This record gives sequence, structure tokens and C-alpha cells, in this order.
Amino acid sequence: MKIILVGGPGSGKGTQAQFICQKYKIPQISTGDMLRAAVSAGTPLGLKVKSIMESGALVSDDVILELIRERIQQPDCKNGFLLDGFPRTLAQADGLAEMGISLDYVIEIDVSDDEIIKRLSGRRVHPGSGRIYHVTFNPPRQNGIDDETGEPLIQREDDQVDVIKQRLEVYHQQTEPLINYYADKASNDSSMTFASVAGTGSVDSITRKIQQVLDR
Repeated sequence: MKIILVGGPGSGKGTQAQFICQKYKIPQISTGDMLRAAVSAGTPLGLKVKSIMESGALVSDDVILELIRERIQQPDCKNGFLLDGFPRTLAQADGLAEMGISLDYVIEIDVSDDEIIKRLSGRRVHPGSGRIYHVTFNPPRQNGIDDETGEPLIQREDDQVDVIKQRLEVYHQQTEPLINYYADKASNDSSMTFASVAGTGSVDSITRKIQQVLDR
């Protein structure tokens, strides 16, 4: 089973990816994790990526696609995989298609910008442990204070409203076009399913909706 999840930052892709991968015994493939692993392992590609990253340049689509090509040839991908954070652009999607990889499911987790801003801007973190709270959905017992240590909670820089809006703008410009791209592909390929699932409600309810798609 080969799956791609599409959705904005804070839409819940990571949480749902864990459930899917556990249920179907497939690996969750993250390009960010792969970049770090390749650098750590000192592979030829890792050395190439390290020099790019140290120079401050962005890793090109060609390098990302090469990473994906290497990764999906590993034994744990024999029964499929879930792509996390890839593809991010139409160029990457075209590159994936050129590898001859046939996708089974592309699922959009649809959440409004207002809801994403509410979710992300309300997060508070205890720096020492990484414990995460939310001012609305999971507040600490005392406002702004970690339940266990009594130490102050912080708001991460990338959870500030202005930064979230910038991230959403990038998503709408670069990644959102993938929704129509894969919807069109699925309409012309009966072996592939595209579905849009509302990403609001409880985590369990969203999981059930995704499961209904995968059970078709």
C-alpha cells in the first residue's frame, strides 16, 4: 500500500500517519528524517546533502527525489510506504511519477486556515521536557506553567500567528496544487484513490474517516 497524505501545517498529517503505518505495517518516510540520516551515516548522497545544507542553500528537487528513490528500495518498503512531507511541489510529484511508482491512495486532510491558526498559535511547550499543552484543548492547570515542574511554558517561534500565516501562504502556493493534480490522476486511473477528509473533530473520528477510505 503506497499512500500520500496532503494537508496544511497543523492539519494532523503526522498523527494520522502514525495510525496508518502501525495498522498496515508500512514505514513512514519523511524527507527531513532521511536528510538527517543520510548526513549522519556519511553516505555519498549524505555528504552531498551536508555540503548543500552547510552552504545555506536549499536541497534541490533532484536530490530529494534521489533520496526517495534510494529509500523506497529498502526491504521495509516491500509492502508499501507512507510519504510524509513529500511531494511538496508539482515538480516533485512529476519526478515521483517518472520513477514509475504507482500510488494507491492520496488523502487530503482538509482544515481551514482559521482552524490551523487556532490550533498552532495556542500551543505551549515546556522546553525542558518537550511536553505540549494547548490554551484551549489541553490547558495546564495554571496558565503558562508546566504541570509537573512549575516552570514557565513558551510559545515556539513557528507557532506565532505571523509565522503560521507565512507557512500557510507557502502551502497554498506550492503544495495545495497537488490536490487537483492527484484528483485528476485518480479520475483517469481506477487503481488509485483520491479522497478529501475533513480534519476537524476528534482524532479518533478523523482516523475512522480515513479508515473508511482505505477500506474501499
